[in-house]
Amino acid sequence: VDSLIGESLIKYMEFNPNIFDLILEKAIQSFNAAEAAKRARDLVRRKSVLESSTLPGKLADCSSRDPSGAEIYIVEGDSAGGSAKQGRDRRFQAILPLRGKILNIEKTDDAKIYKNTEIQSLITALGLGIKGEEFNINSLRYHRVVIMTDADVDGAHIRTLLLTFFYRYQRDLVEKGFIYIACPPLYKVERGKNHKYCYNENQLKQTIEDFGEKANYNIQRFKGLGEMMPKQLWDTTMNPQTRMMKRVEIEDALEADRIFNILMGDKVAPRREFIETHSANLDMATLDI
Repeated sequence: VDSLIGESLIKYMEFNPNIFDLILEKAIQSFNAAEAAKRARDLVRRKSVLESSTLPGKLADCSSRDPSGAEIYIVEGDSAGGSAKQGRDRRFQAILPLRGKILNIEKTDDAKIYKNTEIQSLITALGLGIKGEEFNINSLRYHRVVIMTDADVDGAHIRTLLLTFFYRYQRDLVEKGFIYIACPPLYKVERGKNHKYCYNENQLKQTIEDFGEKANYNIQRFKGLGEMMPKQLWDTTMNPQTRMMKRVEIEDALEADRIFNILMGDKVAPRREFIETHSANLDMATLDI
């Protein structure tokens, strides 16, 4: 049967090539329909998982239920998370420690995004819903989302990954001004019973000059948030009366989109060209290697 039908079909196709094109088109349509149905099923499954999920266990939530006055600090690791949890104001400040570096979603498909534990924690803690859905401010659990990472290369990388997540997963969070970056101090300069926190090299230099060349002073360099005592972290970085915080804004959406594609995308050549072009402007002495 196979031989007879196969021989007849081959002859028929050779004399009627347009029929073959129609069969291919029909097969492709069926494949696309099956893929669309699969994506729809996956989306419903993900949505039900997100909606039914309880808040992540590592989230130290605040007591306030008013999102407009609540803020959440996203910190790296249990050490920094411990200091932040002890030093915070529990009434309106929540802490979410993340383990390691989250996925770079610029080059990750949706299926992997929803399977990742750290990203799942972010989505459920903030109440973000599904990627691509219209932004719903009523679902957002905190109106100030603060990225608080160590002042080193790893901290900068984690901050960049988080910014990539927010920009690509729910851009309105960035565009509407809900994303902030905490600015912990780099140094503590002590002289006798007096001390001063410095947030950059220029402040450190000025502080030393103010003390005078002959003064006895001690400089402490904070390598990570976990090294800071809870009260120090509160006084310098989390207290609304004394802290310094940057609000993330997008001045040029097209340029931001281009830079995210170059620096975080899966194409190596544009990133290498970007690095080679700008390497001449780097101050090698300031790199934390």
